[in-house]
Amino acid sequence: MSGQPTEDLWLFGYGSLIWKPPPHYDLRVPGYIEGYVRRFWQDHRGTPEDPGRVATLIDRKLWETLTDHHASAPPAVWGAAYRIPATHVPEVKEYLDIREINGYSIQYTPFNQDMSATYQTVHAAPDSEAGLPQAIQCLVYIGLPDNPQFLGPQDPQALAEHIVKSHGPSGENIDYLFQLESALDGLSAESGDEHVSDLARRCREIQEQSKK
Repeated sequence: MSGQPTEDLWLFGYGSLIWKPPPHYDLRVPGYIEGYVRRFWQDHRGTPEDPGRVATLIDRKLWETLTDHHASAPPAVWGAAYRIPATHVPEVKEYLDIREINGYSIQYTPFNQDMSATYQTVHAAPDSEAGLPQAIQCLVYIGLPDNPQFLGPQDPQALAEHIVKSHGPSGENIDYLFQLESALDGLSAESGDEHVSDLARRCREIQEQSKK
């Protein structure tokens, strides 16, 4: 059929895609990308009147020009890369465009595999045993600073308070944060993110205080 993709697609997940993968992938590979910083600076999860906060990526060179209360960031953004067989690429792209449509743009970036990790084969393609390509270029959805949902630097305590109280059709905002923290801890000994773990700690403290 004319226009049918002839190449597999590699997709990098740094937020909910880590624990809620796309359909039709046949390989999941833990690893990281460089040149970006992960921050909860994007409106996305909640109601239109009171949107929640989700992760986006900021170009590291841009981030270095900003005043961020979390003044340091890991040298790499950890996540998972998914291989989508060519026959399913149009369907998966359509699914992702709907799932990630709110302020996210498509970018492409090199992916680095965690060589100490075992990649997961699901519904293996005939050539899965051939190993991974030496260079993987991944599609990644990023909320660029010029999109209306991008918020920029946030006070961590105010951000945590907002996350605790936000919920909407996609679920509780705090669940997204806690699931991301857990998913990152499960990738590698090096995959922790201080921004994510500090927000999760603050949210737990707020929850504990509310019980008193």
